[in-house]
Amino acid sequence: MDKADLQKRSMDFALRVLSLIRALPNESGTRRLKDQLFGSSSSTAANYRAACRGRSKKEFIAKLGIVIEECDETQFWLEFVIAGNFLPKEKVTPLLNEANELTAIFIASQKTAICNLNTLK
Repeated sequence: MDKADLQKRSMDFALRVLSLIRALPNESGTRRLKDQLFGSSSSTAANYRAACRGRSKKEFIAKLGIVIEECDETQFWLEFVIAGNFLPKEKVTPLLNEANELTAIFIASQKTAICNLNTLK
């Protein structure tokens, strides 16, 4: 998977999360949940795009750290939706699985970039 594919995949993920957010009930407390979930999922995509435009390998690695944090936060909020019974687990699980996969990809990418940077020294 190249950078363009991963940029598209992360944006598609954020859009799918937005669809899930729209399905959440309008109850007390869900506004903050929706904001957090939208913020972290869209930040994953936006920060990956920024990482790809990094001016150096070190900047790419640092920005990937932010991407990993945001994707992990998205996992937390999706787990929160499940634990709070805000939506059926079956509706949330595919997005949680995608968040897990994306996090693993970003971590592997960061590790590879670090190894490549250390090899250049």
